[in-house]
Amino acid sequence: MTTNNENKKTKESKISFKFNAQSYALIIALVLIAVLFAVLTGGEFLSSRNLSNLFTQMTVISVLAIGMTFVIVTAHIDLSVGSLAGLTGGIAGILHVWYDWNTGIVVLAAVMVGALLGLFQGWWVAYRAVPAFIVTLGGMLIFRGILVGITGGQTIAPMDQSFRSIAGSYLPFSLGYILAVSGIILLFFFTIRRRARRRELQLQLPSPFMDFGKISLYAVGILLVTYILSRYQGIPLPLIIVVVLGGIFIFVSSKTAFGRSIYAIGGNKEAAALSGINIKRNTFLVFGLMGALAGIAGIILTSRLNAATTGAGDMYELDAIAACVIGGTSLAGGRGYIVGSIIGALIMVSIDNGMSMMNIPTFWQYIVKGSILIVAVWVDIASKNKTSASVA
Repeated sequence: MTTNNENKKTKESKISFKFNAQSYALIIALVLIAVLFAVLTGGEFLSSRNLSNLFTQMTVISVLAIGMTFVIVTAHIDLSVGSLAGLTGGIAGILHVWYDWNTGIVVLAAVMVGALLGLFQGWWVAYRAVPAFIVTLGGMLIFRGILVGITGGQTIAPMDQSFRSIAGSYLPFSLGYILAVSGIILLFFFTIRRRARRRELQLQLPSPFMDFGKISLYAVGILLVTYILSRYQGIPLPLIIVVVLGGIFIFVSSKTAFGRSIYAIGGNKEAAALSGINIKRNTFLVFGLMGALAGIAGIILTSRLNAATTGAGDMYELDAIAACVIGGTSLAGGRGYIVGSIIGALIMVSIDNGMSMMNIPTFWQYIVKGSILIVAVWVDIASKNKTSASVA
């Protein structure tokens, strides 16, 4: 009896260790990258100005990675998101500069175009059974061609101040701290409520030290980032957009029937169908959501560049996919984490930023990012094989 209890405790400790490793491995990697580049750049990498620029730069990839997480979880892929972001940004530029449309209407139009084109691709994948790789590869070429055609190959600029403020404005210092403190309070509130819920259901509870200690670390991190950004111009508005979108899609993925269906489809398509999940409709909607997020990314990108160019968004689909894989999303489907994908995007942009500050040639940046992607996929496959072997 004692032996069984000891084995059970050992098993639980292994599970706990695995959970902690998954939770903190990305953060540790990000900290190590920051420390490395800080040393190599004489501390300039961690300056308030550079970190503010870094968070602004990562927003486009983060928005794309949020949608790509859903696509990959369903065991599909979308190679068109970079071109679609460029196209929607180009449409926004044309409507805003050439036709003098209001900024709000332009944003709405770009997001709607992105959603419709995403649904168009989703229709081919879901209802015509064309592989997503082929559909979105074709979409990548089609959208880029349309962008070049409608712009005549020229750069559209400049944008009005109201449009530039989307990616170029900052929250006032006081509002930034209010939001940071409010976020920390919400973290503690949801942790307390979750513990109370598990207690009611008589489920195993982690120790209070682990739960509240983790939240305390998050709180310190939030306040530290807020302080650093406030030393420059404040929290960039694009970062708030990413946080809001991340929160929305975390809720959708974990608290709605649609989100649970997405994970069920990616985990076991046949079992999902037998349980009554409408696979075609959910796949169709996932690509529509991806298109809408590509529209938002296109708006942010055009606002940040203060121009719509034919090369906007080029190769961004690879950065988005890499961010998802680095963040723990399995290319086989069924597993993916929104927070992990956002941190993965920050890691990718940090590498770009740090190497640029060191004046390392661009080709090395491609080599390093490609190598990171290969290693991340290898780790995913190795961990899956190890799990399968242990289960067997």
